[in-house]
Amino acid sequence: MKYVIVIADGMADEPLEQLNGKTPVVEANTPNMDFIAKNGYTGLTKNVPDGMTPGSDVANTSIMGFNPSMLKGRGPLEAPSVGVSLGDTDVAFRLNFINVKDGKINDFTADHISTEEAAQLIEALNDNFSEIGVFYPGVSYRNLFVIDDIEMEDLTSTPPHDVVGQPFEDNLLKPDNEKARLINQLMRDSVEVLENHPVNKKRVSEGKLPANMIWLWGQGAKPVIGNFPERYNMSGATITGVDLLKGISNYIGLDVIEVPGATAYFDTNYENKVNYALESLKTHDVQYIHIEAPDEAGHEGNLPEKLRAIENIDSIILGKLLKELPGIDEEFTIAVLPDHPTPIDIKTHTMTPVPFAIYSTSIKEPDATEVFSEDMSQGKYDTIIGHTLLDEMIKISKE
Repeated sequence: MKYVIVIADGMADEPLEQLNGKTPVVEANTPNMDFIAKNGYTGLTKNVPDGMTPGSDVANTSIMGFNPSMLKGRGPLEAPSVGVSLGDTDVAFRLNFINVKDGKINDFTADHISTEEAAQLIEALNDNFSEIGVFYPGVSYRNLFVIDDIEMEDLTSTPPHDVVGQPFEDNLLKPDNEKARLINQLMRDSVEVLENHPVNKKRVSEGKLPANMIWLWGQGAKPVIGNFPERYNMSGATITGVDLLKGISNYIGLDVIEVPGATAYFDTNYENKVNYALESLKTHDVQYIHIEAPDEAGHEGNLPEKLRAIENIDSIILGKLLKELPGIDEEFTIAVLPDHPTPIDIKTHTMTPVPFAIYSTSIKEPDATEVFSEDMSQGKYDTIIGHTLLDEMIKISKE
């Protein structure tokens, strides 16, 4: 039996006036999601425990089979994917390159700065602020800062995608103590270094937004989550373009499959993702396939791109999986779900439980759900806890 979990990041949404009260996933053409829902079991899953922030770190740790309550921040989760091994007293911050205009956070991605440009800016930050900590390049606007001060873990930080359009001074780290003041001043001081950098001068000349400030958030020390092979007695792998999920996978013992063209944006290579997943399933029992594009569209309030991403996931990834999985193993179980909602009108994550659908060659009598949507009231399940999803898939496969 092979198990596949397709994570359409941020796909769940709210009814939209411009779609005559439908959600994007209902509006989109999704025959393969609908097949899985109609011929399988459906319900809602609560991937974000009460009291926790609805971030991708929390939600995806749940989907990968572990209770996320021990997580402190996404910074340390991204460290392994950029080759950083944290010491016992290290605290890792997620570093966003952002664009600030008139004292407000204008773009939390710095106009999706390229990885090559970001690496040059990281080098400049190390040249100017090495006495404070170490800056590490990641992918595009997603980078890392590490400081040897375990007390930094207790500060409160704000994700920049939650406060676009707000004054950055109102959203700096808290409380107002020596530790927070050091990091907040570092962010302010980054402006002078970045605005005058040749990379940003070139970006401005090309009509692009400059990456004129860093934003540090999501900090934490090295986590202890669990071990996937030991817990499930199976081998597993992850395909994603997001360093965060690569880091979580490294910590819990999932192999990370590097896929050419996996950009974690609208232009990600869907074909390569599904082809590499099918190859990986020849040697792994469980395969996670994560697609970031719907989430990015939600953050941008970009409805056409969200619809396109959902349809690409359905036609390219799910379509090929359903067609070719029987050639790898006659018995398989596949689930599709978002990790959390990222509604177009809100442009950030919410804690609402998300829909899931599971199809298995073992299912003889599917439930009454006809199509994949946020309404799973006809499903076999009411609302399950996120980290029990794989347990349910295994249980279904043994029916």
